Amino acid sequence: MRGAAILRVVGFFCMAFSLTMLIPIAVSLWYGDGEVEHFLTSLIVILLPGLVFAWFGRHASGDLATRDGFLIVAIFWAGISAMAALPFLFGAHLSFVDALFEAVSAFTTTGATVISGLDDLPKSVLFYRQQLQWFGGMGMIVLAVAVLPLVGIGGMQLYRAEAPGPMKEEKLTPRLAQTARTLWVIYVGITVANALAYWLAGMTPFDAIAHSLSTVSTGGFSTHDASLGWFHSSLIEGIAAVFMLAGAINFSVHFLAFRQHSIRPYFQDVEVRFFLLFVIAIVVLVTLMLRTSGEYHSMPPSLRNAVFEVVSVITSTGFGTVDFSHWPDFLPVLLIFISFVGGCGGSTAGGMKVLRVMVLAQIGLREVKRLIHPRALIPVRLGGRVLRERTLEAVWGFLAAYVLSFVVLMLLMMHAGLDQVSAFSAIATSMNNLGPGLGRVASTFADVSDSGKLIAAFAMLLGRLEIFTILVLLMPEFWRR
Repeated sequence: MRGAAILRVVGFFCMAFSLTMLIPIAVSLWYGDGEVEHFLTSLIVILLPGLVFAWFGRHASGDLATRDGFLIVAIFWAGISAMAALPFLFGAHLSFVDALFEAVSAFTTTGATVISGLDDLPKSVLFYRQQLQWFGGMGMIVLAVAVLPLVGIGGMQLYRAEAPGPMKEEKLTPRLAQTARTLWVIYVGITVANALAYWLAGMTPFDAIAHSLSTVSTGGFSTHDASLGWFHSSLIEGIAAVFMLAGAINFSVHFLAFRQHSIRPYFQDVEVRFFLLFVIAIVVLVTLMLRTSGEYHSMPPSLRNAVFEVVSVITSTGFGTVDFSHWPDFLPVLLIFISFVGGCGGSTAGGMKVLRVMVLAQIGLREVKRLIHPRALIPVRLGGRVLRERTLEAVWGFLAAYVLSFVVLMLLMMHAGLDQVSAFSAIATSMNNLGPGLGRVASTFADVSDSGKLIAAFAMLLGRLEIFTILVLLMPEFWRR
């Protein structure tokens, strides 16, 4: 490993992240909420180690090795999450474990919270929560990749370790830095459009900007305890549903649509087509269940709540207008299950990703066909493209690692004091970066023990970095020369 290069990159990340504190400082000055000192202190505390790391790594040059990339990503997400907890310690007066949980939840765009009384928090603290989700949505590392070549360190290893989705070798543009910049231009553009739509729909400028940050990032934090239900607006809910779906669609498809000035790429992409059809099917099922069970008196409210909650859950956003954990029959469990599917690869959504689910289904179908034709060579195709066996092995490996990690973490969560339903949904909502769960974690993790919160925080990081980025660090071979 190249220690100097790692220190230099980590130092750069720390310095860059410290400067993001200037935004809530500006918000605090604008609203006069008295939080400037807390954010300024956090900026200094984060900036200083960044300067030290950068100084020790000042002579580093050349490309990073693959192992360096994995280590930097893990250090970055764990370290920045810990540093991001400082404003919650000072401004929201949380304990260290609660502050760390809130920071990890925000940065991984999970949206689970331990805070109640959001309506009474300082505006700058509220905006800081939303801001963390926005930066975590696409990944600050992808942003940094755009400038790493300028400081003499290549970024492909970082991009492969951090970017979501099973096909990380594909790039939108020939040069990685250009790819990262393109992703962020699209990301910013969609966020601005979302903020304008919210504002025109009746939100205040503060709420419009704050909620756009957590909508496009599929994070789900709100500035109100009642989430988007606080606004009692079907128009706002509709806007949120559209932009949550946008955040959960592969950003390379957004890029193609933008470049071609056409919506045709959305219908040509097999993953997006499956994703949207799956959403429609679940919405129809949930609507019929809500109406026939008598949960709502007519079809319009049944459809309205079904659309919003299904989109919110499957995109792993976690916004709420109603408490779906009290819906009848199997609906609460169904919604938790669809969070395992999540959004498309290359999006800000959590879950296992639609593409992996599609590949797993194809592999299962192939095995059934092999029972009928044992000697047949049956390729696995996706959108007319034959997938390599290495890709199939990677998907199987991901599923095995996901299931094993889920089981172990769920058992640990039960040991931390949760019942089976609460422990299952706590790990599901954490690993899938969803937010709301069932049982004791239906709306908040405040009643979970400190050990349970730390387990959930680890599960969030594991899910956000798609398991292997973390698990590879636990292998002895990783540390051998």
